[in-house]
Amino acid sequence: MTLPDSFLTAPLAHRALHDLSQGRAENAPASIEAAIGAGYGIEIDIQISRDGRAMVFHDYRLDRLTDATGFIRDRDATELGRIRLSGTSDTIPTLAQVLEQVAGRAPLLIEIKDQDGTLGPAVGRLEQAVADDLAGYRGDVAVMSFNPNSVRVFGGMAPHVPRGLTTCDFARDDWPGVPGVRLKRLAGIPDFDAAGAVFISHDVTDLQNARVQQLKSRGVPVLCWTVRSAEQEKLARQVAQNITFEGYAAALPS
Repeated sequence: MTLPDSFLTAPLAHRALHDLSQGRAENAPASIEAAIGAGYGIEIDIQISRDGRAMVFHDYRLDRLTDATGFIRDRDATELGRIRLSGTSDTIPTLAQVLEQVAGRAPLLIEIKDQDGTLGPAVGRLEQAVADDLAGYRGDVAVMSFNPNSVRVFGGMAPHVPRGLTTCDFARDDWPGVPGVRLKRLAGIPDFDAAGAVFISHDVTDLQNARVQQLKSRGVPVLCWTVRSAEQEKLARQVAQNITFEGYAAALPS
């Protein structure tokens, strides 16, 4: 199992090619279509509905991105599918709907959001929902998570799907609900092999991390997040083989 070459060529649009000034929200069908049309790969986020469906949505709560309130996990998929994304004509899609839309036209990088709450082992329900939706999908797809338990568990459910770790320095201020000892451990990316990962996507501001360099020296593909300018992209590419970007037009391969 290796990461398809398509993930190392065209830049990946972070939460798809969103631009609210153009009526395209994060992770929305219009943003996904725009990324495909522009020739980019796509990165999306997955949360779970109350009835166990994989939903394409970044936040745990609905408040920032819609006019609704509360946790996405407290509503069924049908209800979530009627909630409009603020400033757009799109509603919250399921992963199954997005897979049908993309249909192999672009590489799709799926981040499973941690459902344990502390990056711990209480996972499996969302991972199974994603694995079920991906069964039979024929396009280039890969799955990742900040939670190595999620990556490991997903691998047991869908061993044919390339999987990786989303990584960073795990600063305590960024992870207020996670025990400090766990954050310190995760910062060293110790679970890469145990999780069955074949790539990492690392914080662009921390690419000089010694562990990142070590993994790269092993031939591990290094992606990064989130690049927000051409200048930052130039620096990132000194280490990373590809970028996840937003807020500007990343350069396409010639």
